[in-house]
Parts: sequence; structure tokens; C-alpha cells
Amino acid sequence: MNATLREAWRTVVPDPNDRHGPLPPLMLLLTVVTGLVDAFSYLVLGHVFVANMTGNVIFAGFGIAGAPGFSLTATAVAVAAFTAGAALGGRVLHSVRPHRARILQLAGAVQTLLLTGAFLVAEVTGAPAGAGSRGLLIALLGVGMGVQNAATRALAVPDLTTTVLTLTLTGTAADSRLARGAGSKAGRRLLSMAAMFLGGLIGALLVLHGQPALALLLAILLLVIVSGTAGRLTRSSAPWTLPVGAPGAASAPRPAAGLPS
Repeated sequence: MNATLREAWRTVVPDPNDRHGPLPPLMLLLTVVTGLVDAFSYLVLGHVFVANMTGNVIFAGFGIAGAPGFSLTATAVAVAAFTAGAALGGRVLHSVRPHRARILQLAGAVQTLLLTGAFLVAEVTGAPAGAGSRGLLIALLGVGMGVQNAATRALAVPDLTTTVLTLTLTGTAADSRLARGAGSKAGRRLLSMAAMFLGGLIGALLVLHGQPALALLLAILLLVIVSGTAGRLTRSSAPWTLPVGAPGAASAPRPAAGLPS
């Protein structure tokens, strides 16, 4: 338990000399953003996620089978928007100098603009959203979450994927003492799951109590904090600022959990 708490503390208050520097707490904030946004999309826009594409692929099967409450069109829009956002994020991030804080700042700024647009649409149209505004909201949010995933993939902070928890949960169990593992990084992984849970809980409470757009507004505020903090960190030239695998960067394997699914 002490090792788990120490790992959790190092994630929230990281060592400046760590390979990933101050990035872990910022990635936790992005994980909260995912919970907020997916709570809004699933509860307000119908049974569709804008961040969890694994769920959407399954929902597409439900829609084709004729299951009530699942829209194949909404799911297709979400997947297409997310894919477009990931491509946009990759194109933009590949055009900037290889500085991890700069990557996070730029992705956060783009995502903030997209979520602000979605917030304004939600405020104007209200809930429940009509067919046109629903599609627009799914598109804006999907592109935003695709950009976030592209940045997360580029940053490659272990066990902090911000949107995918399946491998995080698997790693926690498989590496546990019960499974005769080393029990390493359990604190970080549990924090990642707690951040997603917290975002989903707060988002659901806001939606269910008649304030759905506030879930997006809170997500925007968190993105402003992440992007602003990253902007201040762009002045750093510490080793953590170099992307994983870049010449001169400290060696650190890129985990499979760093890839969105």
C-alpha cells in the first residue's frame, strides 16, 4: 500500500528530473476532461461516445441489429469526427518543433476552441438537441477528442492514455501482488481510473440536474489550465521535453497502453 501511495504522489507531484517531468498531473486533468465530455455525449446526444471509440464500434453493431436507442448515423459521425481530429492533431503536431510541452499546449488550444464551439451550440439549442445540432455537437466534440488522443500518443506518458482504461485496468491486475507481479505503477493507474470516474460522475450529475452545458464548460476550464501550464513549460529545455525516442532523450519504452483503441 505504501508503494502505491508513493507512486500516486509521484504522479500528482512528479520529480522534475523524471523522464516525463510535470506531464503526469496534466494528463490526469485531460482524463477528467474525457469523463466530462463522454458523460455529456452519452447522456445528452444519445447512446454515443466521442472519446471511447471501442464503445462506438460495438454501438454500431447494435444499431445495425436494430437495438432501440442506438443510432448508426450518430455513431458513424462520432467515429469519422474522431478520426479526422486524430489526423488533424497528427498533422499539426508534426509541424511543430519536438518539444513535449509545445505539443500539449498546441493540442490543448485547438481542443479548447472546438469544445468552446460545442458549448456555444449546446447553450443556444438547449437540450434535448435536435438532429442538426446533435450532429454538429458530435462532430465538434469528436474532432476535439481525436486531437487529444493524437497529442496523448505523441507524449507517450506510461499508463496515462487519458481516454482508454482497458489496458490500464489489465496492467493493474496483472502486475498486482495477487498475480505475483511487482505491483509497480499501481498508484498511477488507479489515479487514471479515478480521474475518468470523477469526470463521468460530475458530468452525469450536471446533466441529470438540468445543467448539461456546464459539463462542457468545466472541461473547457480544465483544458485552459492544461494549455496555459504547458505554455509556461515551453521555456524548459530539460530532458523530459524531448519526445520519447528522440535523439538525446532518456531511454523509455513506449508502452502499448499509450496507444488509443
